[in-house]
Amino acid sequence: MLRALSLGTTLAAVWLLLSGHYVSLILALGAGSIAIVVWITHRMDAIDHETHPIHLAGKALSYFPWLLLEIVKGNIDVAKAIINPKMPIEAKILRVDGSQQTDIGLVTYANSITLTPGTVTIWDEGTRLDVHALTPAAADGLLSGEMDRRVTNLEGAGAWKDGDAK
Repeated sequence: MLRALSLGTTLAAVWLLLSGHYVSLILALGAGSIAIVVWITHRMDAIDHETHPIHLAGKALSYFPWLLLEIVKGNIDVAKAIINPKMPIEAKILRVDGSQQTDIGLVTYANSITLTPGTVTIWDEGTRLDVHALTPAAADGLLSGEMDRRVTNLEGAGAWKDGDAK
C-alpha cells in the first residue's frame, strides 16, 4: 500500500509539473487518470521494489546532484577534446567490475556511466561491464571507482536482494 501511495504521489507531482494547467476540470481529470493508473498497476501486482524503488529515495537526494556534477564535468572534458585542434581523443574499451548486489544497483551503475559524456556502457556480463571511454580523463574517472562506490552506497546494505520475496 505504501508503494501505491508513493507511486500516486510521484505521478501527481510529475503530472502537475508537466501539465502547467491548474483549472479544476483539468486537475480532476488528472487525479482520475492517476487513480486509474495506480489501481491498474496495483491489480497487476506490478508495484514492487524494482519498478518503484522508494527505499532508494533518501540516498538518491545526495547521489543525483553528484551525478549531475559529473555529467557537467564530462561535457566540459568532451568539449575540450573536440575544440582542441590536436583532438586528444584516445578511445579505449575498459572492463570494470560493479560491486552492486542487486539488479537495480547494477542497472543504475551502467546507466550512470552512459549518462556521463565520454563514457558508454556497451556490454555487461553479470557484474562485469565493458565501457567505451572517449578520453583519458573519462577513463581515469571511471577507473577511480568513485561512481561504483557511490552507486553501491545508494543501493544500501538494506536493499532487496535478487530473488527475495516482496
